[in-house]
Amino acid sequence: MSRTDHLHLFEGYGIEMEFMIVNRSTLAVEPLCDFVLEKVAGELVNEIEFGEMAWSNELVKHVIELKTNGPRRDLKGLHELFQQDIKRINQILAEKNACLMPTAMHPFMNPATDTHLWVSDAAEIYEAYDRIFSCKGHGWSNLQSVHINFPFYDDKEFGRLHAAIRLVLPILPALAASSPIFEGKPSGMMDSRLNFYMKNQRSVPLITGSVIPERAFSFADYEKNILQAIYTAIRPHDPDGILQHEWLNSRGAIARFDRNAIEIRLLDIQESPRMDMAVVSAVTSLVQALADERWTNIEKLMEWHETPLREIFLACVGDGSQATIDNEQFLQVFNLQSRGPIKAQELWRHITTDLLRDSKYQINSYRDDVTLLVKHGCLARRLVKALGPNPSKETIASVYRRLCDLLPEGGFFNG
Repeated sequence: MSRTDHLHLFEGYGIEMEFMIVNRSTLAVEPLCDFVLEKVAGELVNEIEFGEMAWSNELVKHVIELKTNGPRRDLKGLHELFQQDIKRINQILAEKNACLMPTAMHPFMNPATDTHLWVSDAAEIYEAYDRIFSCKGHGWSNLQSVHINFPFYDDKEFGRLHAAIRLVLPILPALAASSPIFEGKPSGMMDSRLNFYMKNQRSVPLITGSVIPERAFSFADYEKNILQAIYTAIRPHDPDGILQHEWLNSRGAIARFDRNAIEIRLLDIQESPRMDMAVVSAVTSLVQALADERWTNIEKLMEWHETPLREIFLACVGDGSQATIDNEQFLQVFNLQSRGPIKAQELWRHITTDLLRDSKYQINSYRDDVTLLVKHGCLARRLVKALGPNPSKETIASVYRRLCDLLPEGGFFNG
């Protein structure tokens, strides 16, 4: 993502989407990202720019990232650019009988045998990660997500933005979970990707922390209380300082002072860019509403410790849109006066209904898709319903082939 340091709050958004590459017939993992990039560029590169869009590699060769080439001021119609690039990549992959697969986790992948690390310019970084954390695991090589980059202009805007984002993070899996299956069976969790994400750096647990970032609302506080603590923790494992950069931070949202942005990392990839952008439009609008003090003043948001927020987050990781939220103070943040516990799906319905009344929010660009998503629940719930109890490998493969077909069509999966 390009620099955003001349943009104020909500004047632009950088969107990144990751997709798994699989064999079209068998759905086996295919390490073909280098083939795609070299085919287009004429030589092996890490990134290719196409005007408003760009493609790049990730940690592993079986994942390719599509992203906006710099911040986008308006989200309207952005799904069409992603969908156009998906179709182009699928045409290239057709030469190898391969295609892109949506959702946040491959349903059958064995990371011990199917992982192929990227071995080009950034190999030194990837090798360091592999040496310290062993990247042949689901939390490294089998997790596809959407990232949203929010710009901020100065210290004051950073604090306001970070306060708003921290309160949104706990309920993101309830909207976006799409990973209920791995290694050929239901995991029992709607967001298996995030379950692995929380554990993939457990040898240096401070890197991920509680996933919900600590209270830090200035550049100096963030540097002192989060980044320096992480750098100190990694130093015994990384004496050459290869990983001591702000991108080492693996909380659910991380400050990128190198480009004046905060990056949200907790969104699972959906079944199509249209539904990804429905999620993105809802999330960006909610962050803006909180930063604008639509329901609660910013000082009250800053008071929230990460512990109660993490409890809500864990419930949503486990149960997705059907997670129970019983923290009344949290519900009141969104001006929801509840007389008892409610499902996260009901909270999102309340939030989106309110935001859709105001034309200034990006959510209006994907009004119908957001309404559809909130009505039917997260993709993980829809997948579990379609698969039924104890699904066979053949049943799982059939459903995921349908998902591969939906991806370039821009469809909605309803089981």
